[in-house]
Amino acid sequence: MGNCNGLPSYLSNTHNGPHNNNPSNGLNIHPPSPPPTQPPIPPPPVHRPRGAGIGRVLGRPMEDVHATYIFGRELGRGQFGVTYLVTHKQTKQKFACKSIAKRKLINSDDIEDVRREVQIMHHLTGHRNIVELKGAYEDHHSVNLVMELCEGGELFDRIIAKGHYSERAAASLCRQMVTVVHDCHSMGVMHRDLKPENFLLLNKDEDSPLKATDFGLSVFFKPGEVFKDLVGSAYYVAPEVLRRNYGAEADIWSAGIILYILLCGVPPFWGENEQSIFDAVLRGHVDFSSNPWPSISSSAKDLVRKMLREDPKERLSAVEVLNHPWMREDGDASDKPLDIAVLTRMKQFRAMNKLKKVALKVIAENLSEEEIMGLKEMFKSMDTDNSGTITFEELKAGLPKLGTRISESELRQLMEAADVDGNGTIDYIEFITATMHMNRVEKEDHLYTAFEYFDKDRSGYITKEELGHALTKYNMGDAKTIKEIIAEVDTDGDGRINYEEFVAMMRKGNPDMVANRRRK
Repeated sequence: MGNCNGLPSYLSNTHNGPHNNNPSNGLNIHPPSPPPTQPPIPPPPVHRPRGAGIGRVLGRPMEDVHATYIFGRELGRGQFGVTYLVTHKQTKQKFACKSIAKRKLINSDDIEDVRREVQIMHHLTGHRNIVELKGAYEDHHSVNLVMELCEGGELFDRIIAKGHYSERAAASLCRQMVTVVHDCHSMGVMHRDLKPENFLLLNKDEDSPLKATDFGLSVFFKPGEVFKDLVGSAYYVAPEVLRRNYGAEADIWSAGIILYILLCGVPPFWGENEQSIFDAVLRGHVDFSSNPWPSISSSAKDLVRKMLREDPKERLSAVEVLNHPWMREDGDASDKPLDIAVLTRMKQFRAMNKLKKVALKVIAENLSEEEIMGLKEMFKSMDTDNSGTITFEELKAGLPKLGTRISESELRQLMEAADVDGNGTIDYIEFITATMHMNRVEKEDHLYTAFEYFDKDRSGYITKEELGHALTKYNMGDAKTIKEIIAEVDTDGDGRINYEEFVAMMRKGNPDMVANRRRK
């Protein structure tokens, strides 16, 4: 789930790795080995240095993935690792490689999560709508998952770029997603983190297949098995998951939420923070009266209602969804274009607000000495080896001494939220940024300081050029990001951000959508 401490989150929306599993939830779940009809795909030959030893994560001889693949640019970043573009040295074929830093695998549950992700990806490989795992390698520093490269980008980005689509197009996309759910469930796998960001297009072709990715929260399950650990992402989580008593039907709920967004541009359950989203999910009121719902077909609404039934036993199964009259290939989904407002709303919902993240860091860097004296002393008392950085263990040992009662899962979330550069430690500025109380952000002078950081020429506006210059320092200065930020924050549509728009953006609730696992 997202950051439940009210702290600013600096994490990517893309989850790239394992989370803490809870073996003490009374379930004693052990993933079965893949059946003999679906043997794991052997990894391609990789250079294995003499005396490499057995890897502690995958339990097989360690391999130098760099001997076979050339690592290129970063494709995505999450709290456990980074996904890179890689090229096979001999064939020149391009792949995506998810590198999970071993130093971040703190306990046996983290290691088990990585093993299970590899097992599940091998188990599911070969299905048209599931990203293919080419091989898994471990060296002294990381576990590397080499996967099929999806060059077509994220699902919502394609829809937005196209500028128009119909119910029939939405039905086609949803059909591919529910096919993934059906394939997973029929093979004894529950995804547990279905969301738009985890569906990528294989290529840029008009008819490119949709590929499900990121099985870091997935588990093997048996029919009737009950799960209790709280996983997923706030907007897409099923009510029974929040009640910690669920099975595979939770995936259908998440797919239903995605279909709702495909048809109207926003999720059905909103809130200023994560808890208020959860409250809305548990209340269960789904709006079918506001625009554009009056112009959406009754058949589409019927399917969404049946996928979002509160009682999981009454929810449609994946096969029933695929056989619904609206969903079938020759079904009754209309070819009439959906309202353009749907795309605008989707774009605003989709845009990750990187400006806010940079602004929070600017505020932290500009707090006065007296404002941060207490935090500075906290940092120094925890940094026991005087290295200028705090490790997870130092944080764990230091907080109780300061009289702060915090559970290990909350501690881990603090660590993950604060570790901006993903190197496994928190430096001084990262610590101040993550721990400064949010009421400091509310102060007018702090907001003005942050605004001036961007508004270099003191014109009273942040222009595209100024935004690009400021974000480049934080490796966020690509044209697409700048365009998204302007579209999200520039409410009067003049192509730049004034101070009032900036303040409104900074004070707006911004629930974190990063998937995390919480212990009971």
